[in-house]
Amino acid sequence: MYFSQEGEQRNSRPAVRVALAGMIVGVLVMILTICIVVGFKQTITQKVAGFGAHIQVVSFDNNNTYDLQPIAVSDSLLAVLGGYEHVRAAVPFVTKPGMLKTATDFQGFVLKGTDYWDFFAANLIEGTLPDKPQEILLSQSMADKMKLHIGDAVNAYFVDNQDVRARRFKIVGLYETGFGQFDELFVLTPLATAQRLLPADARGQYSGVEILLDDMRYLDEVADKIYFATVHLYDEDGYNAYYVETLHQQNPAIFAWLDLLDMNVVVIIVLMLLVSGFNMVSGLIILILDGIPLIGTLKALGADNTFVRRIFLTQAAMLIGKGVLWGNIIGLGLAALQYWTHLVPLEAATYYVSYVPITFAWGWIIALNVLTIVLSLLILLLPSLIITKISPAQVMRFE
Repeated sequence: MYFSQEGEQRNSRPAVRVALAGMIVGVLVMILTICIVVGFKQTITQKVAGFGAHIQVVSFDNNNTYDLQPIAVSDSLLAVLGGYEHVRAAVPFVTKPGMLKTATDFQGFVLKGTDYWDFFAANLIEGTLPDKPQEILLSQSMADKMKLHIGDAVNAYFVDNQDVRARRFKIVGLYETGFGQFDELFVLTPLATAQRLLPADARGQYSGVEILLDDMRYLDEVADKIYFATVHLYDEDGYNAYYVETLHQQNPAIFAWLDLLDMNVVVIIVLMLLVSGFNMVSGLIILILDGIPLIGTLKALGADNTFVRRIFLTQAAMLIGKGVLWGNIIGLGLAALQYWTHLVPLEAATYYVSYVPITFAWGWIIALNVLTIVLSLLILLLPSLIITKISPAQVMRFE
């Protein structure tokens, strides 16, 4: 048998080792797949939310541009929006499209005014966050493209009702998220500075309110609550003033792409389960064929088929357990190595991250281990029926 170290039974060990190796590889590939895909989705989602929050409350006349119709936001409305369970913060913001210009370069951009800096503080690579009028935070990629540095002053131009307004800003900090689509678009400034760019009759208003959650699983639930809380609110002219939009609605292409990763995970896990199952079936059949003399002897001594099958299934179960254990040790070890060292890089321009992100989704990992063990054991029930076909008389004649 597999666990014997002596005699003829050692002939089965190479095949059993192959089956064990197949189980280990299958488990570690599935674990790495889950850790990488979940990490990738969480990282991208966090970056998208950092630039536009999980939920936005904007004007009902939203035209899907960054030049939003200003809305009035009272302190009582902010208190309501920030009071829901799983809401981490509800903060007003202002966005205004414009153009940065130097003596040799120009670049279209969106100026975003905010007083909530957690995301950009985490991605600050040089300088400080802007906290005074006319100070801005620029991305490293935009600064490189326009040959700008911290301390430089840069002119910005904004168009409003066919009028061009010029402003001069001072660069006090540089950030980099690796999300080039947004890094080369957004310039950050204090909320009060951006508010002064709104039309005169909209001073004191905002482009909208950003709502950040502590758990993405409650996105739709919180969005529905906010929708029903604002759908009956009207502005001074009697028009519905507020529109609720989630980050999925704001960035459908990005999240459609991320959803495709789920299908990749399903395909990989199914393939690995099939490979692992095939290896275990092969290993069990070899154990049974190698143990035919033992089976014949046990049956001649009065053992029934159920007892003999249990012996071989127990050995197979121990083999499965060993494969799952080592698959977890190696898979989680490799995931931890990548998590702490960022050893495997990625092209940020293509994948929006500069290294393979890892998230230890323990719920999914535990479920995967249970599923692997249960399915492997169920798959082995069928080949174990070979034992019932073995006759003691035939074995003795063969011997």
